[in-house]
Amino acid sequence: MTAILTSRMVAHPADSNTIDRYQATGGYEALRKALAMTPEAVHQEVKLSEIRGRGGAFFPAGVKWGFLAPTQPRYLVINGDESEPGTFKDRQLLERDPHQLVEGIIISAYALDCA
Repeated sequence: MTAILTSRMVAHPADSNTIDRYQATGGYEALRKALAMTPEAVHQEVKLSEIRGRGGAFFPAGVKWGFLAPTQPRYLVINGDESEPGTFKDRQLLERDPHQLVEGIIISAYALDCA
């Protein structure tokens, strides 16, 4: 199994948190691709990919997005709280590869047509 989520942190521990390193290793390419698509097409791509949440249920993100009411405005809330005792995975991602999170937030907000 290949570690995708943490690969940049492992390969480049000294500067994995910088925008230069992120872009040099393909960062923000997915955003460019997403912005060339319609929000609906991005949603469908996420659904087909079966990307899952990192919470305990590992629920498919694309399916969850389908439950949103069609009304506007929509807001995307990002929760960085890590309440599970003894874990610090979220902290590692936030500190060592923040642009990966930022890119995912922007793509999600675009796909969900957030205000």
